[in-house]
Amino acid sequence: MCIAIISTEHPDYPFILLNNRDEFLHRPTQEAAWWPAPDDQVLGGYDLHRPAHGTWLGITRQGRIAVLTNYREDTQEMAIGARSRGLIPNAWLKSDPKAHETSEQFAKRMLEEEGVKGVGGFSLLYGFVQDVVKREDGDGLGIVSNRTPDVDGIIHVAKNPGETHALSNTAYGDQSWPKVVNGEKWTKEAIDQSVEKKETREQLVQRLLGVLSIDTMPKQKENEEWDMYMNQLRHSIFIPSIGRDHLEELKMPAHEIGDVVKQKAASATDGVYGTQKNIVIMANKQGQVFYFERTLYDRDAQPIEKGKGDRTFEYHIEGW
Repeated sequence: MCIAIISTEHPDYPFILLNNRDEFLHRPTQEAAWWPAPDDQVLGGYDLHRPAHGTWLGITRQGRIAVLTNYREDTQEMAIGARSRGLIPNAWLKSDPKAHETSEQFAKRMLEEEGVKGVGGFSLLYGFVQDVVKREDGDGLGIVSNRTPDVDGIIHVAKNPGETHALSNTAYGDQSWPKVVNGEKWTKEAIDQSVEKKETREQLVQRLLGVLSIDTMPKQKENEEWDMYMNQLRHSIFIPSIGRDHLEELKMPAHEIGDVVKQKAASATDGVYGTQKNIVIMANKQGQVFYFERTLYDRDAQPIEKGKGDRTFEYHIEGW
């Protein structure tokens, strides 16, 4: 159950986005990179499991930003969805830069032309970094979902200084989720402390990674069913690797030497679950973007030594 936190609290970095990608750890994912042509304006990771290669988070050279969180629907059919949810942020990020599609035009395209039909429950936080940093008649970032009735129903956040908002695997504004409430509170505190101490950008990033690493996940109770335990994910910003004991019970094929294969999921959407990546994106008043991604587990769900899975990118938004 992922979390995205957007903040305009910092005086030097008026755009800060934090994200934890929570996923089944055997699910193959491309590390953050500039995408291949013709979409080489996009920076981010993307899914390698479904052929759509959808993303959950990305940013472009022109300042487009999108981050998606899933939420459960009432039916299994809608929970899975005939179409990948990752196509929704892709549609915004892959928009032809020369077409200059606005965030409002994108919303109309999604809502009025069935762009959000046939996918599982989601919320998309999207827009332009410029509309957060410059605030020149901008609406900040929009939040759209497959439950948004029309363009007038779009929620706007990060329009003014001093805002911090969290979005997780529930409808935006649901304050019954501890990870949402704590995410907003701890992020604001971390930024305030960093400003007070006049920390460098690197020190600020480390402090924000500390927020993304706070583990308040309740322990699984004896005889607690897996599906019931998964509901506890709403309590913790960081999800530790869970489900390894469950993997031991799977009847897996044997090694050539006859040993039972353990710690290997039956499929990419089964087995061990946890926070796979920490991401921090920041933009300053001059339009300089800093993108940091930390991958915590390899594709065999094995922990990566701290720092070995880090990637950083810096660039200036075009036309700033």
